[in-house]
Amino acid sequence: MNPISNVWRLIRTGATFERTGALDVAMRELGAPNGLRIAAKIVMWPVQWLGEQGDPSQPPVVRAITALGPSYIKFGQILSTRPDVTGDDLSQQLKVLQDRLPAFDLATARAEVERELGAPIDMLFSEFSPPVAAASIAQVHRARVADTGLEVAVKIRRPGIARAFARDINAFYFAARTIELLSPRSRRLKPTEVIAHFHEVVQQELDFRLEASAGAEFAANCAKDDRFRVPAVIWPLSAQTVMTTEWIEGINLSEVIALRAQGTDMQEMAARIVQVFLGHALRDGFFHADMHQGNLKVGPEGDLIAFDFGIMGRIDAYTRRIYAEILFGFLRKDYLRVAQVHFEAGYVSPDHDMEAFAQALRSVAEPIFGQDASHISMARLLAHLFDVTERFGMETRTELILLQRTMVVVEGVARSLDPNMNMWQVSRPVVEKYIRDNIGPKALVRDLAVTARVLSRFGPLLPRMAEEALIRTNNPQWRDRDHTESRRDGMVYMVAGVVLGALAVIVGVWIGQGL
Repeated sequence: MNPISNVWRLIRTGATFERTGALDVAMRELGAPNGLRIAAKIVMWPVQWLGEQGDPSQPPVVRAITALGPSYIKFGQILSTRPDVTGDDLSQQLKVLQDRLPAFDLATARAEVERELGAPIDMLFSEFSPPVAAASIAQVHRARVADTGLEVAVKIRRPGIARAFARDINAFYFAARTIELLSPRSRRLKPTEVIAHFHEVVQQELDFRLEASAGAEFAANCAKDDRFRVPAVIWPLSAQTVMTTEWIEGINLSEVIALRAQGTDMQEMAARIVQVFLGHALRDGFFHADMHQGNLKVGPEGDLIAFDFGIMGRIDAYTRRIYAEILFGFLRKDYLRVAQVHFEAGYVSPDHDMEAFAQALRSVAEPIFGQDASHISMARLLAHLFDVTERFGMETRTELILLQRTMVVVEGVARSLDPNMNMWQVSRPVVEKYIRDNIGPKALVRDLAVTARVLSRFGPLLPRMAEEALIRTNNPQWRDRDHTESRRDGMVYMVAGVVLGALAVIVGVWIGQGL
C-alpha cells in the first residue's frame, strides 16, 4: 500500500472519531489537556464527513472502534480491562468488544465450515447452533460431533478479515516510520519494531492451525495445574479458518452478578488469575497473552477456564530470570539489585551510573508501595518506570512487550473482581517460588548439567576442535586465515573446560560433604 493510502487511512481514523462523537469522549476520559483537545477538534472537524458513520445505537467510542475494523477492536479490547485508565463508564462500554460484536450470518458460517473441512456440515455435526459469541477475528458456534456425540465449540474466521488487517497494519507501519522520522527521541521506543511484533501476533491469530497447536501445547503444560482447565483441540475438525474444541460450560468473567450467585469467591478468583498468569510465564515461558474477560470463564466447580489461544507469548529462560529478578527486587525494595539486573542484562548502557539508576527506581516504586492496596497498580508502575528508563536511554525490549501488556490486562481483569486486590502481595508467592527454584546453587547445578549434556553430544568433535585451535594458535598462516573460526573453536574448547572443571568442583564438594 502506498503512502497516500496510508495517510488516507489515518485521516479517516481521526475523522471517524470526530464524526461519531468519540473524539471528545476518548480525550476527556483519557485526561488529555484542554489545549490538545481543542487542537484535535479544530483539525478533525472540517474532515469529519470523511469518517465512517458506524452504528448510531452504540456508544460513541464503541461505535467508532467497530466502524474502523479489527485492529482497532483489538486495541479497544485491551482498554476494556483498564477502568483505571479509561474510567468505569467507558471501560464498561468497551466490554462489548470482547465477545458481543455483530455476527455474520449462519449460512455464511456453514458454507465456510464445509469449504474448509471438505464435507457437508450435516455429515460432520448432528447439531450446529447460531453464533453464541462474536469477536474481532471470529465467531463461535455450539455444535455436536456427528459420529461421537461430543459437544464442541466451532470457531470460524470472519470473511475478509485477513485483508482488513493487512490494510490497517500498512497504515500503522507508515505512522510508526513517520513518528521515527519526525521525532528522533521516539526511536529508542522502536515503534516500527513494536508494529512488526503486533503484525507477527496478528498473523498467528489469523491462522487457526497455529492457534490449535498453541492451545494443545498450553493444555499439555497446564495438565497438572490445580483448578485450571484448557479445552482440548479436536484436530480432525480443525483447519486454517475453522477450529473445533471441546465445549466447557462456564460463566463469563465479566458476569460478576452471576459469578457471585454461583458462590464464587471473588477475592480468591482475582488472586488466582494473577498467579496463574505469572506461573505460566515464569515456569513455562509460554503464556496466554489475551486474558481479557471474554476469554476466561469460571466452571460450575469453580475451575478457571481459558479460551482463545490466537495470541500466546513466549520468553526464553534467561529473560524469565531477568524478569523475575526485577519483580523480586521491587518486592523486596532492593533497588540496587534491580539496577544491577538492568545493567547485567544490557538493558541500560554501562556508561550510566548504576547507583543513580537505583535511586531513580526508588523514586518510581516507593510512592506506589506507600499507597492503599486499591491504588497499587502495575500499570502505574510501568508508566513511571517508562519515564525513568527514558532518562537512562533504555530502549524498548520488544521481547517483553507482550508480557508487560498482558500483565497490565490481567491486573485489570483481577481488579474487576476485587478492586482492593494488592497486586504485589498476590504476585509475591509465585515470584519467590520461581526464585527459589531457578536462581541459586540448585539452579546452577541444573544449568551446568544441561550444558554438559549439550556438550556431550559434540564429544567426538572436541579433541579435533581442540587440536585445530592449538595448531592455529601456533601457526601464523592458520591464525591469519580464519580468525572467526579459530575464535569459535577456541571458545568451544574453553567453555567445555570451564564446564567440566566446574562439574568436577561440584562433585568434589559433594564427596567432601559425604566424607
